[in-house]
Amino acid sequence: MKTIANGIEMRYETGGAGPWVTLSHSLACDCSMWDPQVAALQARFRVLRFDTRGHGGSGAPPGPYAFEQLSDDVIGLWDALGIERSHFVGLSMGGMIGQHLALRAPRRLASLVLADTASRVSPEALPVWEERIRIVRSEGMGALVQPTLERWFTAPYRQAHPEVMERIGALIRATPVEGYAGCAHCIARLDSSDRLAGIRARTLVIVGEQDTGTPPSAARAIAGAIAGARLETIPGAAHLSNIEQAETFNRLLIEFLAAARTG
Repeated sequence: MKTIANGIEMRYETGGAGPWVTLSHSLACDCSMWDPQVAALQARFRVLRFDTRGHGGSGAPPGPYAFEQLSDDVIGLWDALGIERSHFVGLSMGGMIGQHLALRAPRRLASLVLADTASRVSPEALPVWEERIRIVRSEGMGALVQPTLERWFTAPYRQAHPEVMERIGALIRATPVEGYAGCAHCIARLDSSDRLAGIRARTLVIVGEQDTGTPPSAARAIAGAIAGARLETIPGAAHLSNIEQAETFNRLLIEFLAAARTG
């Protein structure tokens, strides 16, 4: 399904019954990244998942984008669908959007889950992101598939699950260049660390133990800055912990959301 939100066309899917849970995916994916979570969540919640600006079936206008804009896209989507309040689950870029959303519209969040994400990208990493943007503009998204999969999943998992590598690789390859570049620009300049103390939502922080892109140290920094935040580290997982260790991820997620629902 599609609707207009914050001035762009956004693709989204809904299902289930109960309190709303909104799922926000990583850079270079789309809402299908959450396939391992949907059935478990829809048994107890009404799930909204969407393609971020510049990804999947949503509009990909020329960038650069800003996290204020991406979080306003979520608010616009909620408004278009008549959603007053929702739990929000974001992984990687989705977690960065979640941080800004929690600060911009705190009354709209029932709770917040920040998975495999960061609140700050060091200035030393700026050339890395600029090089990635240069590569996709000159060579296309296919050039990033293999190095991205190597960062996102542990070697044993990649070897044991070629079908998952093919599926996620196809998502990376299909990401519009303008969308990737627009989002990469704002990720490279992310720095919300000093504002995290202003987040009042009940928060769960999840990280894969072997995540090198947004490592456990980044998760600890986020959890330490948000009052009452709970931190969970998932063994045997790298960046896309929701896929690599879906059973553990789902258990942590549903336990947290159920407690937030009754609390």
